[in-house]
Amino acid sequence: MDKDPLLEAVFEAAVDGIIVIDVHAVIIRINQAVEKLFGYSSEELLGQNVRLLMESPHHTQHDSYVQRYLKTGQRHIIGIGREVEGRKKDGSIFPFGLSVSAFKIGDHTFFAGIIHDLTEQKKAEQAVIQLNQELELRVEYRTQQLTDAVNMLLEVNQQLKAEIQKRQKAEEELLNSKAAIQHALDTEKEVSELKSRFVSMASHEFRTPLTSILASAELLQVYTTTEQQSKRDRHINRILASVSNMIGVLNDFLSLSKLESGKVENQPEPFALNAFLEECSQELMGILKKGQHILVECEQALCEVHLDKRLLKNVLLNLLSNAVKYSPENKAILCHAQLKDADIHIAIRDEGIGIPEEEQKRLFSRFYRASNSAGIEGTGLGLTIVQRYLELMGGKIEFVSEVGKGSVFTLIFSNYQPES
Repeated sequence: MDKDPLLEAVFEAAVDGIIVIDVHAVIIRINQAVEKLFGYSSEELLGQNVRLLMESPHHTQHDSYVQRYLKTGQRHIIGIGREVEGRKKDGSIFPFGLSVSAFKIGDHTFFAGIIHDLTEQKKAEQAVIQLNQELELRVEYRTQQLTDAVNMLLEVNQQLKAEIQKRQKAEEELLNSKAAIQHALDTEKEVSELKSRFVSMASHEFRTPLTSILASAELLQVYTTTEQQSKRDRHINRILASVSNMIGVLNDFLSLSKLESGKVENQPEPFALNAFLEECSQELMGILKKGQHILVECEQALCEVHLDKRLLKNVLLNLLSNAVKYSPENKAILCHAQLKDADIHIAIRDEGIGIPEEEQKRLFSRFYRASNSAGIEGTGLGLTIVQRYLELMGGKIEFVSEVGKGSVFTLIFSNYQPES
């Protein structure tokens, strides 16, 4: 082959190794890069089969690749780049990329192989693989650390929640305990106040009639003649009135005691309301003041009701007697019953002293009496008992009052008919 100086210079200056072989795989040309790459001199390689530079299995397959191409034109490595392993003169193995091209000069076919050393590339790839593996291990390690830290935080969070719940429960128990203690103290205080007020009220309510009884009894001993009978009668009536007052006080105590012990039951029965109201008013004729009278009005539609007759009587007698007691002479007291919005309304109206507005909210408290009722007998239990009786009967009480003009107490019943 004639050598062109320019092509020869390019051939020798090429960075990659160039090997030219004939159809028998015999090396006929190499450049300096091949000598450096494999460690052989040009004289050692020329005339040698190229298999010398290849590691198994490439060196055993190379001839068959060439012969197959020559016979069939089928390319296996010809014209196709691939990666193979080479063997240096010292026996060491290294990777290189091989590109083989076929060409002809005249009637002769030759093959040129371009060899690119992949040693550094493989090292770099291996380094990358190793770095990736180290990175994966590090990420896995950090992930595990993070997982452990998260789990620890979750555990601490659960412990904190449990501690918070424990403390909240303890606080609630403490608050409940404090509330219970405060309630007990308030109850004890209320009971103590009630006892004091009871003692004060009872001593007053019993002392006055007892004093009157004692004085009248002593005077009866003085009036011994027949002509003094009128004086004896006056003191006997005073004694009877005082005893009656004491009985009323005791009845109030007994009624409240029975209510609080649950011994009073609601037992409704049918009865004529108009006749019943007249009956209640007649029972109070003996306590009416001069010129007082009780007027009863009842709608015809209410000729019969179904209520606890005994409890209703106690309620009406209490309210009517209060109307008598707190009204002056020559004043009428009205007891009016009507059907209103499908409910029974029984109103007790008087023209008495009335109740101060600022004191009305305490009217149903036990032992409470309005400030303008001083000098008028009473226990302060009547309206408390009335309210409790009405609760048992399923009724309620409303009132309006004005000082100096009187009061109206209204009983309201929704369930005044028997259940069908």
